[in-house]
Amino acid sequence: MQAGVELAERDIFDDPLSAAEISGLAAGGPISAMFSWKSPSLKRLGLAHEDLADEDMLRLMLGEPRLIRRPIIRIGDELIVGFDEERLRRALRTGT
Repeated sequence: MQAGVELAERDIFDDPLSAAEISGLAAGGPISAMFSWKSPSLKRLGLAHEDLADEDMLRLMLGEPRLIRRPIIRIGDELIVGFDEERLRRALRTGT
């Protein structure tokens, strides 16, 4: 812990997220916000955004963790999925 910040790191390739964890992280927003639309793994599958329902995205993320948008950062009650420097700075300042 440094400057009041505690870091818990998890390698989702060695310790994959469960369906309940992915759904819980997506709670309050669409599951598509957790999905890595720019992943080369998705491009190899040849699927388009409009082809995928929430259940499809969840199933794909469970089978291929590279389809989970990263990093996943929780600061207090705020969850930041994907790199968003400004949002991360704001959350760290307020300690949400």
